[in-house]
Amino acid sequence: MSTSTTTAQAWPAASVLDGAYKKASWHLIPFIFVCYLFNYLDRVNVGFAKLEMLDALKLSNTVYGLGAGIFFIGYVLSGVPSNLILHKIGARRWISVMMVAWGALSAAMLFVATPTSFYVLRFFTGVAEAGFFPGMVLYFTHWFPTQKRGQVMALFMSAIPISGLIGGPLSGWMLSHFSSGQGGMAGWQWLFLLQGLPTVVLGICVYFYLNDGIAQARWLSSEEKNAMQAALAADEQQRAATSNVGQSFGAVLRNGSVWMLGVIYFCIQMGVYAINFWLPSIIKSLGFESAVTVGWLSAIPYLAAAVFMVWAGRSADKRRERRFHVSLPMVMGLTGLMMAANFSSNALIVMIGLSMATMGALAALAQFWSLPAAFLGSAAAAGGLALINSLGQIAGFVSPFLVGWIKDATNSTDVALYILSSVLLLGAILVLRIPAKLVNR
Repeated sequence: MSTSTTTAQAWPAASVLDGAYKKASWHLIPFIFVCYLFNYLDRVNVGFAKLEMLDALKLSNTVYGLGAGIFFIGYVLSGVPSNLILHKIGARRWISVMMVAWGALSAAMLFVATPTSFYVLRFFTGVAEAGFFPGMVLYFTHWFPTQKRGQVMALFMSAIPISGLIGGPLSGWMLSHFSSGQGGMAGWQWLFLLQGLPTVVLGICVYFYLNDGIAQARWLSSEEKNAMQAALAADEQQRAATSNVGQSFGAVLRNGSVWMLGVIYFCIQMGVYAINFWLPSIIKSLGFESAVTVGWLSAIPYLAAAVFMVWAGRSADKRRERRFHVSLPMVMGLTGLMMAANFSSNALIVMIGLSMATMGALAALAQFWSLPAAFLGSAAAAGGLALINSLGQIAGFVSPFLVGWIKDATNSTDVALYILSSVLLLGAILVLRIPAKLVNR
């Protein structure tokens, strides 16, 4: 009997599965979405704090770029071991620990007084956050088969643009409202405190709300549990028939496809982090001095990206096509960056370019994760996903530092935007080298 026939026979009734997936989506995604929203907000709010922080502490753009990027040194070093711990002890316990730790460290950024204290706190915040995102990608593989993950990942990762949509105006308001030094603290200090503490509360909630897997979900019926587990087993069988990746972590390390995926993810993240850390500064350089105005204008690209990400996820699942749903948004992202660089004196065109860049980079980021999850078996997924994520997150160090260094050297971000466009183009070309049969499911 062929693999396709076996898979078709093993797949449960569609009506039961549809009901089960709706329950799982409504129970898991909104809560995890909120957790990821604060994860991303805590990671990139330093971009808004920069508007006051650099002058207050007499820091250069190079120091800021290094501090923004050093977070990812800790992140990269801790990514794989953190995900292996999550795989061993379960998502509920480990994610709770991570969120309490990084929320406390993010709030502690209010005590930064020197470049050294800035670097140290950013580094250990990266260590604490390292396992959250790859852990969530792994967690979704325990609930949803490959053909459901495009939309699931898009909904989950729409927390990134929503964090910009909410965080921009909120951060701008905080900087403005607390500018008079209430409680003896500056606006940027209040920003870190008020955006870090909710993560601690959410981390405690994780322990009581999340389930480690389908078997522990009391809100699913026995029939729904059996249907979802059978669907995952059939998906695993199909993946094993097409995958060229072994099931041990050692086999993952020896596989060239995994390393190429890490390079592709690095290319995408180079664009994403340039936008996250420098969008407020680029908008301010257009002549908008008010922090509130900068905050509202920075929300526009993220609003457009949130809508586009969800549409791209639905399109990818409907067509069961993955590669072009990653590569074409990357081309869109590099086009937007080049527009922002070429017309840097025209505020309208720069905003359109930044919106296109944000839409493309974030849609590619969300759809990328359908690629490795489609052919990494369950035994290899914990280490493989964390390895790919860690390789990509190196961009979180390189990108802000590169932009900051070029900004200090040339007093402009234009050259940096051209370089980032080239990197996105390289990534788009590499995506198309992945065999379609491995990922188009």
